[in-house]
Amino acid sequence: MSHTVAVSGASGYAGGEVLRLLIAHPEVEIGAITAHSNAGERLGALQPHLHALADRVLSETTAEVLSGHDVVFLALPHGASGALAAELESRSPSTLVIDAGADHRLESAQAWEQFYGSPHAGTWPYGLPELPGQRRQLEGASRIAVPGCYPTTCLLALAPGFTAELLEAQDVVIVAATGTSGAGKSLKPHLLGSEVMGSMSPYGVGGGHRHTPEIEQGLSQAAGEPVTVSFTPTLAPMPRGILATATARIKPGVDAGRVRSAWEQAYAAEAFVHMLPEGQWPSTQSVLGSNHVVMQLAVDAHAGRVIVSAALDNLTKGTAGGAIQSMNLALGLAEQTGLNQQGTAP
Repeated sequence: MSHTVAVSGASGYAGGEVLRLLIAHPEVEIGAITAHSNAGERLGALQPHLHALADRVLSETTAEVLSGHDVVFLALPHGASGALAAELESRSPSTLVIDAGADHRLESAQAWEQFYGSPHAGTWPYGLPELPGQRRQLEGASRIAVPGCYPTTCLLALAPGFTAELLEAQDVVIVAATGTSGAGKSLKPHLLGSEVMGSMSPYGVGGGHRHTPEIEQGLSQAAGEPVTVSFTPTLAPMPRGILATATARIKPGVDAGRVRSAWEQAYAAEAFVHMLPEGQWPSTQSVLGSNHVVMQLAVDAHAGRVIVSAALDNLTKGTAGGAIQSMNLALGLAEQTGLNQQGTAP
């Protein structure tokens, strides 16, 4: 049985990536494709790589257009999903709504208002199946909040250590580099090619990045106690990909063998998360275009810390691939359906 799917924000990077993956999904039929300022334009003029849908014309993003589908993906800027989702609830209550934006990720209304500056829209089941217990929340869900791309990387990198009670909850430090697509498709002077080529720069320094409370929320749930994170994102001169280096203090008496065993056990049965053999370190190129995550760790005995490096594609596993993986679980499909793409090289 085919499921009808609508995609909003289809002219942007996230919406385009959702469509790229859905085209190859054997269990869905793509219905309405919508945008805001680009409504009325051919998709092929805005997403020229989506040849199978090139002649489709973008509709307005309204609840009326989106309702009636089995699944709706909201690939919208933060603050834009809440009201639309509420209207969809009244018009089409049986529709599975998957929010690829930030509106429904945080549990704390105070944190949302502090970092996003608008009223909190509520909290939906979190679309990161690899976290302990998360698949049960996604199976049969009617509403799903897709994690941010940085939180997906950082939570997968450190959650096994907190779940196994091997790490201290304070003094967690994460530095992560991302490609420019993470900032979206709208024109920004600091993202011009001449500004980013051959250069790296930090931003959101000093706890100011909006993904910080989301990372702390996920790690605190894994640890069973509040976890404090110092998170510094950096902009790298590449279109897509994230490489995060996360460090945390190891509890007294924990040795390197126990640390590695915790990560290997956590991901041994996971189709999309891979612990690399010792001595092999992750690169963003190896996961481009795929729903896969690669990681490696080392224990710095001198500093008493674990160092975990993890790489993923911010548009695929970090957004669209994670969304479709969660959709599969909610619809009762095999979790890997439509997500068999491997990385590209060179």
